[in-house]
Amino acid sequence: MRRTSLGVLVVLALLAGGAGFLLDHILTVSGRITFTPSLLLPVLLLLIAVASVGVAWPVRRSVRSGIRIDPFRALRAATLARASSLLGAIMAGFGAGLLAFLLSRPVVPQVGSTVAMLALIGSAIILVIAALVAEQFCTLPKDPDDSEPRDHAPQPGGGH
Repeated sequence: MRRTSLGVLVVLALLAGGAGFLLDHILTVSGRITFTPSLLLPVLLLLIAVASVGVAWPVRRSVRSGIRIDPFRALRAATLARASSLLGAIMAGFGAGLLAFLLSRPVVPQVGSTVAMLALIGSAIILVIAALVAEQFCTLPKDPDDSEPRDHAPQPGGGH
């Protein structure tokens, strides 16, 4: 499994930012209030970050101590870390799009809306960083058998 690419995270954040901006624009045009995320969403993102690192920590500990770990356990932890980094990028972009729309309006936005969006962006960035660290924790060393080239060709001068 390859590590999460920074390019993928940036593209997801940009697409989600556009979606957030567009959502608020559509809500405003249709005469509704703009979308403001709940303050519980940043808390949830921080809990996911803690869980992602918490699941990956035993994998790191076993790799450092040389104790063999179940590769499927490491794969599950790495998959959670990858999904968390993608979610964090999407939520950071979405929050940035919402904030960009609010700040582009001629009316000064409410402090509560701005704080909620900044908290969303900040916690999403923390989630991305924690998930990338957790993904790094799940990197298993190569097996010694994999590092030796395997030559299946018959040896010269060797008999049958």
